[in-house]
Amino acid sequence: MNADLQDFKHPEITENIIKTFYSVYNALGYGFLEKVYENAFLLELKGYGYQAIPQYPIKVLYNNIVVGEYFADILVEGKVILEIKAVKSIAEEHEAQLLNYLKATNIEVGLLLNFGPKPEIRRKAFNNERKQS
Repeated sequence: MNADLQDFKHPEITENIIKTFYSVYNALGYGFLEKVYENAFLLELKGYGYQAIPQYPIKVLYNNIVVGEYFADILVEGKVILEIKAVKSIAEEHEAQLLNYLKATNIEVGLLLNFGPKPEIRRKAFNNERKQS
């Protein structure tokens, strides 16, 4: 395992997800719709024995009332949210979207994976202790 990842939550899962990302990227390259990458990613993750739930529902609450519902692309092992993009480059709003998914759930780790002209990964974390305050 990478020494850099040892300080992160769920390092083994996230490291394997990143390896899988590059495997899918190298096989498919750039230019497909996000759904194609999501489907390929699901096949790879399940092949490695990971529980991977596509289109994981996330409810957004305001004053304990549901005011919206979103769907994260993939939830891995109930611990890591994956948000898949196929854009020229990751934008600030993509990172904010993933961070908001983490804030709205008890999941603490998310990976933003861009299958753009150049492969890009962003890791976001939001500790549950911070969500209580």
